[in-house]
Amino acid sequence: MTTVYDVPAEALIRETASQLTKDKAMVAPEWAPFVKTGAHREKTPESEDWWHVRCAAILRKVYMKGPIGTERLAAEFGGYRDRGARPNRAVAGSGSIARKGLQQLESAGLLTNVKGRGRSISPKGQALLDNAAHVVKQKLVKEIPGLAKY
Repeated sequence: MTTVYDVPAEALIRETASQLTKDKAMVAPEWAPFVKTGAHREKTPESEDWWHVRCAAILRKVYMKGPIGTERLAAEFGGYRDRGARPNRAVAGSGSIARKGLQQLESAGLLTNVKGRGRSISPKGQALLDNAAHVVKQKLVKEIPGLAKY
């Protein structure tokens, strides 16, 4: 069976995001078009579906590193802040985006809350990601025929 670990992350996140757009519980907040994704960014995201892509990435991170909380998840999506002439330093990404994404994924039934430890993947969320990984692998096998034996 194909799992998240068997396919490239970018292709898996895109496939999962396309499946999340069909879910009624996954709706971008009203402030989403105006917000930066962290202090290390200069502009807002250019993609129209960036919220679903971020939620898919959050779901993948929880699958691989869970249980995980908001603070650690914001750090995962952080980067280096340009401080002018001073050396760059690492900063966390937006905690609000991480928190709202986790809440929406939990309300959709894809995550479960582990008291005091953060959120972990639910069986429904694991099935969604594993099915998306299977679809991605099938697409890759069509593009690269020698990959079928792996």
